[in-house]
Parts: sequence; C-alpha cells; structure tokens
Amino acid sequence: MDELNLRIAGEITLSQNPGSSLKKWREIFGISQTDLAGHLKVTPSTISDYEGNRRKSPGIAIIKRFVDAIVELDKQKGATTVKKLQMPERTEIYQLFDFEAEMSAIDFVKKIEGKIVTNEEILKTKKLFGYTIVDSLRAILELPAEEFIRIYGTTTERALLFTNVSMGRSPMVAIKVTSLKPNIVVMHNLSEVDKLAAKISDIEKIPIVMTSLPIDEIKKRLS
Repeated sequence: MDELNLRIAGEITLSQNPGSSLKKWREIFGISQTDLAGHLKVTPSTISDYEGNRRKSPGIAIIKRFVDAIVELDKQKGATTVKKLQMPERTEIYQLFDFEAEMSAIDFVKKIEGKIVTNEEILKTKKLFGYTIVDSLRAILELPAEEFIRIYGTTTERALLFTNVSMGRSPMVAIKVTSLKPNIVVMHNLSEVDKLAAKISDIEKIPIVMTSLPIDEIKKRLS
C-alpha cells in the first residue's frame, strides 16, 4: 500500500466507528455502494451492512481491500480525488480538519456557539465531514486561484471558517468565482456581515454563520 492508502486505512482501523469511517471515505471519493460492490465482487447490501455497523467490525484485510478499491476506482476516473489528497497543505494560510463521521451543520453551529446569519433553512439540511480554518487576508493575497480549491481538502461538504475578516465580502466573492462551494461559511470575530456578502450567500445558497469563540476553543470542541 502506498502512503495515501495507508493513511486512509489507518484512520478507518483506529476509528471508534469504523462503519461511518468507511462510508465517509467512499463518499469523499464519490463512489456509489453499487460500484464499490461490483469492483469488490460482493453485494451492495454487504457494503451497506459494514457502513451501518450491522456486521462485525472489518479486519485489516477487508479494510485494505476497501481502500485499494476506492483508490483504484478513482484512478479509473482520472484520479481527481487522489490528486487532491496528495497536494501539500499551506498550513500557514489554512488548516484542514476532518471528522471521523458526518456531523449535521446544526450541531456544528451549536458547538462553535455560532449565530446563523443567512439561509437558516438550508443550513438545517446540510451535513459536514470537516472544516477548514482560513486566514482570509493571506488567502486572498497569496493563494493563486488554482490553489484556492485546496482549502476544501477531500470534500466540499465542509465548513470554511474565515479569520481576519473585516466585512466578509472578500471570502464570499472568492467563493462565488470558483467552481467549488462549501456547505457553510463561518465568519470569525465579525460583528456584522456585509450586504454584498449576504447577497452572494443567498444567490449561491451557502449559509453564513458568525462566531466569536476563540479558535483554540473551536478546535477543542470539534476534536
């Protein structure tokens, strides 16, 4: 197994909920249960049972087959996800954090003591597999457009939490002009969201949340 395969397999093996972790990685790679089952020559219900923790926890051999399969299927489609996962992170500008299992956006907002500013009804339907803390000013000044997509890590089903924001306009403009969109946007230490930012939020159907909770506390609560 190469480094990427080992990293994914290690996370699944050490997870307290291996079924949810299996599901998370399958969805990150955008592979259906049917396609995965066909590649592994098992029934889709077998995949469903493992992901739903209705079978005995998978052993190392099964996890290895699973990881090898999702990576191979991704390579057959152009290796889009594999390439993203192998990209180096600019940790001085952004930090990526992934959850072991999906979290509802509502629970996420509660944990960070957030205030929902726009699209509350849409937010209630969203789920998250992680979040990214982004230094807004440095990202806008230093990240080329082709690198901006790296802040999404493995999946767009995440929250982008922007620090060093003055009005919230610039992050929303940057999101609008790129092809990838997050499930929610969090503005840190912002007293009021700019009207243009709110308008873009409505057009793109991306909820905006504000929080003043210290970053270290946010990391602690979401760990």
